[in-house]
Parts: sequence; structure tokens; C-alpha cells
Amino acid sequence: MRTGARPFLLILALALGCNGSRDQLLADLQSPRPEVRALAVKKLADQGNADDLVLFTRAAKDLAAIVRAEAAVALGESQDPRVVDLLGELLEDPDEDVQGRAAMALSKVKNDKAKAYLTLQYGRRGRATRQVIVQALKSANVPGAMAEVVAAEAKAQWDRNLLALTEGVLPERVGAAEELGKSGRPEAVNRLLPLVRDSQVILAAAAVRGLGDAGDKRAVGAIALLLDESFPELRESAISALTKLQDPAAAPRLQAVAVEKSAVSPLALDAILAFPRSPQTDAALCAIVLEGAPPEALAAGRGMRSRGGCPVDPIGERLARPVTAASGLQAVAGLGPAALPLLGKVTPWLNQPDASLRMLAVEAVAAIGDASVVPALQKLYEQEATSLQALRADWVTQPLPERYGPGFDPSAAPTPRSGHAHGNDDRASKQATLMERVKALNATRARESGRAVVQPRVPTELHDDVEPERLAPLATLLRALGALKAPGALELLKGYTQDSSGPLRLAALTGLARLGPEGVELAKAGLLEPERDLQKALAQVLADAGDAGQSALVEMVPKMGSEKLVALDALTRGTGVPSSASASGVLQAVVREGGPEAALAAALLGRMSAKDAVPTLIKALDESNSVARRDVLLALGAIGDSQAAEVVARDLFHDLPEIRAAAASALKKIGTPAQSESLDALKSDYFLTVREAAGAALSRDAAAVEGAR
Repeated sequence: MRTGARPFLLILALALGCNGSRDQLLADLQSPRPEVRALAVKKLADQGNADDLVLFTRAAKDLAAIVRAEAAVALGESQDPRVVDLLGELLEDPDEDVQGRAAMALSKVKNDKAKAYLTLQYGRRGRATRQVIVQALKSANVPGAMAEVVAAEAKAQWDRNLLALTEGVLPERVGAAEELGKSGRPEAVNRLLPLVRDSQVILAAAAVRGLGDAGDKRAVGAIALLLDESFPELRESAISALTKLQDPAAAPRLQAVAVEKSAVSPLALDAILAFPRSPQTDAALCAIVLEGAPPEALAAGRGMRSRGGCPVDPIGERLARPVTAASGLQAVAGLGPAALPLLGKVTPWLNQPDASLRMLAVEAVAAIGDASVVPALQKLYEQEATSLQALRADWVTQPLPERYGPGFDPSAAPTPRSGHAHGNDDRASKQATLMERVKALNATRARESGRAVVQPRVPTELHDDVEPERLAPLATLLRALGALKAPGALELLKGYTQDSSGPLRLAALTGLARLGPEGVELAKAGLLEPERDLQKALAQVLADAGDAGQSALVEMVPKMGSEKLVALDALTRGTGVPSSASASGVLQAVVREGGPEAALAAALLGRMSAKDAVPTLIKALDESNSVARRDVLLALGAIGDSQAAEVVARDLFHDLPEIRAAAASALKKIGTPAQSESLDALKSDYFLTVREAAGAALSRDAAAVEGAR
């Protein structure tokens, strides 16, 4: 009897133990600690009790994301069709981890409704969830999973934009017109072309911008006609669209806008400069050199320098007549060395009594770069400096005080007073003391980070008798002497770097920047000047001053604090890249700091092909909301290191089209046949830029495979 009872008692004990454990799990579902509740859901799911479905349904509404995530897994394990709607709700959860768990759970149900939820939400979710949705569909044995959801997303976007264009209110129609154009579909072009003449200017402008994004040159003629309109918004949109369409046939019409000296003339010039070189564009630029306003004429001339310049005879004819000499001198200043045959016709204007023509001549000979004119410029400098000497003489012979007198310093604590005002004085004293502590703390942080604390320049004069316009000729001569590397220019310009006049300081600093490494070393200190305009102008000159100037800019970046954007922007606008050994490290530090500066630093690292920066750039992609993401992807593509391929490929699933296009472009340069399935799926993307980038990447991979054979 006792022997037979032992197995029964053992089974009873096990059953009681299991029930006790289950009772504990049920109790844990009510725990105030989310991790305890989540673990209880997981363990209950492992037991596979069908009656627990109601518990998992309740847990799916929990306030803690960790509990909802475990509930999604448990619901999926049940494979009960009744949970599909609930999992569809969890697929819209604010937490990405919950979204991903819900997607994988839906893949286990394996019915049409679950697949529909996954397909629908692909176009509404972020990168991580989109990637999981594709994995889930593959787990459910859906053929061409990514291609199917990409096509579904594209169809939904097209239908939504088309409906908004035809039935929406005006703001909706404006947005839809631009979005339809970005699709690049022929049907979009057919629908947008009639709208360019719409009576609603805002809608017509949006249609024009959409046609520019569509990339269909059928629209060039209709858009070019809008350049004759009087509405600035419509004209700007037309110029922007023509810039994207890149059809040289539009160059003559853009030329007419560029020489009319209006607010949109610079935009028209930029459009022509962006076109592929052709006889039409060269002719248009040379016409602008002669007929455009000074800024456009100079920019057009600089654009023609690398194209061999313009015909010199028309310019020579203008230089022969005082009435047209100004435009001729502007043309020479723009063309620079390409106008060397005209030097003999320019130098006589250095001796003209008209100051404006004389200074235009100085700028022209400086741009040509022939040192034979240096003696004439030195003589002009001496005359100009002498004429200003009396006007600029200090009428207060004693140096002005550089500190406040007692009781006048606004940052100092006020002197305590007696009576009822004593309480107010105490408060003011505490506030002043607090502000001093804040200033001291900021200064300490700046020193620890290596940044220079920029102090306001103390005025050396109570009043300057000379207007800034009167100093312009002297500033022009200082720049010219530096550009031509005149003998003694280094010491001369150095003396003006502390001048009280901003224009003269800028002229001296820019002149020094053109005098080689020694001059650059002196000029770079000007980047810490408090005047932003001076910083920007000097930074651009340094960026164009070769390796010495570019290295100096990079060297100054850590010391510039929030102003480092000025130096980085100048470097990205320049044609060269810094080659100093420390440049990559400095730029990587900027990338790690994030912000808009990181985008410029990443672009520079890409241009430098800095392979040592690959780990830093890959790490930067961990920041999901980085404003530099596109630039980081393109930089990794430019460097071409295959170790970045997998990380870059994740952004093929990104919800922003510009990021998807950047990822595909980067993969084209890196070379990664392993991502061909995802790239092939993006060939059906809604956005033309994404489709083109994916197609180019696939073509490159196919060519590489063919070459390997």
C-alpha cells in the first residue's frame, strides 16, 4: 500500500508545485514593477495555456512598453486569428520595439489579414520597423516581400496625392502638385503641365517645382515662358525647375533674366553655371560678363576662367571708351588670368582721376595676377595713405581708457545705499554676482575645450572722421598688393590687422592669406574676430588659398565654438581639401558632436577619402534623428570602405526618400552585391531620386560581376 502511494504523492506534489508557480505568475501580473509583469507574461506564454489569451490581451494595453512587447510575442505564439486586430494596433505603438515584436507576431498568424496589416504599416513606420516588417513577411513565406511593400507604399502615395490634387483645398493641391512631380511619372507630368498657367499663382508655382523634380524635359518650353512673368514666386520656381532639368536650350532666356539686374538675376546665373558646358551656356555667360550687374558679371567671369575665358575683342572695345570702361574692367576682374591679353588696355586706367574707375582697374590687374603692375600699385597706395593720414589723425592724443571708472561698470555690483532701497540693492548685487559666476563658468568651459574666448574690440576712437566708403580705395589696394605678393606686403598688411576700421582689417587679413604659409599664419587669427561678416569673407579666402589656408581653417575649428560653421562652410565651398595629418581627427570630433556642423564635416571627410574616419561615421548613423545622416551616408560612399556596407544598407529601409537615395548612392560606390534584393525592390519606389539611385547601384554591381567573369 505504501509502495503504491509514492508515485501518486510525487505526481500530486508536482501538480501542486506547478499550480503554485502559476499562481505566483498570475500574482506577478499585478506587480507595480514593469519588468516583473513582463517576465510573468513571458513565462505564461511558455506554458502554452490557451486560456491565458485573455491575460495577454490585457497585457497588450499595459502602460509599460516592455510589457506590451512581451504581450505581442505571446499573442503571436497563440497563432489565434482573433488577435490579428490587436497586433495591428500594437504595430502602431509609440515604441519601436513593440512595433517590431508585433510585426514578427503577425507573421506567425499567416493569413491575408495579417499580411494586409504588415503591408499597410510599412509606409507609415520608421526605418527599424520597416526592416522588421520585411523580415516578418519573409518569415511568412511571402515572395518578393520588400518589392511588394515598396510597391504598395508607392501606390498609396500616388493615390493620396492624386486625390488631393483633384479634390483637395488649395493648400492640399499645392503640396500634392510638388509630391506628384517628385514621383517622376509621365502621368504626373501630363497632369502638372496644364497647371503652370493656373490663375492661382501659388498652385502654378508648385506645379512648376513639381515639373522640375519630375526631370522630364518636355516641360522645359512651358517653364521657360514663365520667365517673362511678373510674379517673383513664379519666376523663382521656373528658374529652380530649369536648374534641375539641365537643358542648355533654356540658357538664352535665363541669360536675359541674369542681365536685367533684378532680384532673381543671381538665381538665373546660378542656373546657367549649373548646366553642362555647351556653346549656348558659354555664350550666355560671356554676355553676362559684359552686361550683368557687378556681382553677376564677376561670378560669370569666374565661371568662365576654367573654360578658357571669353572673346577679348568686345571687352577691349569697352576698355577703349570711358563710358563703357567700367563694364570692361568688371569683365577683366571676373575673367582674371584668362584676360591677360588685355593687361595693356587696363593699366592706363590706374592713373585715371575717377576714383571708382581707378579702383576697378586695381581689382582687374590684381585678378590678372601679373606682377609687372606692382610698382604702379605701390605708388597708388602711397598716394592714398598720404591723403588719408590727416583725416585719420587721432584728435584725442591720449589713449582711450579700456576699463570702466568706479561706479560705471554695468556688470559690477552696485554700491549699497541706505534706507528703503537697501533691499533692492542687495538683490541687484546678488544678480550681478550670479552673472559673474556664469561668465566665469563659461570661460572655464571654453578654455577646457580649447576654444578661444572672443572679446569685443575696444574702440580706439570716440569718433572716426573718415566714412567707411572713403576707406574703400585703400582697402582695395591692400588686397591687390597681397594678391600680387608685392615686396614688403607682409609687413605692410600686418600693420593694418589691428586697425580700428573693419574694412581695412578685412583687406589686410585677406591680403595676408594670399601671401603663402607665413601670411596665412598671421591671417588665421582674424577668424576669432567678433564680426561675422569679416569671419565669413576671411574663411572663404583661406579656403581658396591652397593647402596652407585649408589647414589653417581646420586648425582653427576647435577654437571657434559655435562659429565653426563659418570655417566648415568655406571649406565645403572650396575646391580643395585639407591634407594635414590632423585634419581628419578634427573633423571627426565635429561629427561626434553632432548638429549642422556634423553634416559639413562628414562631407569633407568624404572628399578627403579619410578611411580612418569610417568607424566614426558608422557610429554617427546610430543617431536616428541626426541632421547629418544623408551627408554621413554619402561620405561613407565616397570613402568606399566595404566594412560600412551593412550599416549603410539599413537605410534602404528609411522612411525619408532622400536618405534612401543617399544609401543607394553610397552602396553604388562601396559595391555590395549582397544588397541587390533590397536595391531591386527600390526600383519601384514612389520617388524618382530613389529609383534612379537604386538602378545606378544595381548597374554598377552588374558591371562589376560581368567584369569579374
